[in-house]
Amino acid sequence: MKKNNLKFIKIEDFENDPAIQIVTLNRPELKNAFHPGMISEITAFFTDANAENKMKLIVLKGEGSAFCAGADLNWMKDMTSYSFDENLQDSGKLWDMFEAVYQCRTPVVAIAHGAVFGGAIGLLACCDYVFTEEKTKFCFSEVKLGLAPAIISGFISRKIPESFYRPYMLSAEIFSAEDSKKMGLIQRIYSVHTETSEVVKKFSANGTGAMKATKKLLSALNGKTVTEKKALCTQIISELRMSDDAQERMKKFL
Repeated sequence: MKKNNLKFIKIEDFENDPAIQIVTLNRPELKNAFHPGMISEITAFFTDANAENKMKLIVLKGEGSAFCAGADLNWMKDMTSYSFDENLQDSGKLWDMFEAVYQCRTPVVAIAHGAVFGGAIGLLACCDYVFTEEKTKFCFSEVKLGLAPAIISGFISRKIPESFYRPYMLSAEIFSAEDSKKMGLIQRIYSVHTETSEVVKKFSANGTGAMKATKKLLSALNGKTVTEKKALCTQIISELRMSDDAQERMKKFL
């Protein structure tokens, strides 16, 4: 997609390397709250990313004082005048955004800070690895607005055990980065500003094809029988063993 035409997200090559893309939510004046324009741009980027075989890593960040405050209140106000069918269509686009991130073949790493409210938690749940600043606040805020975390629950439930997210979804209480780590939503907490380069370093030495194959394998294992798992796992490892990249890496390692 054309990077110069974007209004609500920024896309940059990391250190002039097009294989590593930095995607920044870019509505800092509204704490990067979702609205139809941003949702459309995020969906388009992650959909297009699947066609880029050489893309190695995507890093997702938020501009300004917060990662994302959830849904834009002005957008939510507009939705009160929508018909049921219009609400259904609008909700479907939000689901498609999360699904595009979740299904992306390229590993997606998020760096969160400030506030992660409502739908923003769903966005983190779709990422493969999440870093967050230790003072970041999290909240499933939907019930305070008379709503339910309906769309994001489909993605939260894929990553977090119900006993962790049910109390917070019902109470809408704010919880901490440490709580988020205990439930498995995030993987690393940093106490001071973390440079993007430090995050990228964890993944840059890995094989691009190997990471994508691993992500595909882990997603495909759900719901498979033992026989189906055996067939899938043996096929993927056999294909990777024969790849030029794996053979070169194994030679260097040995």
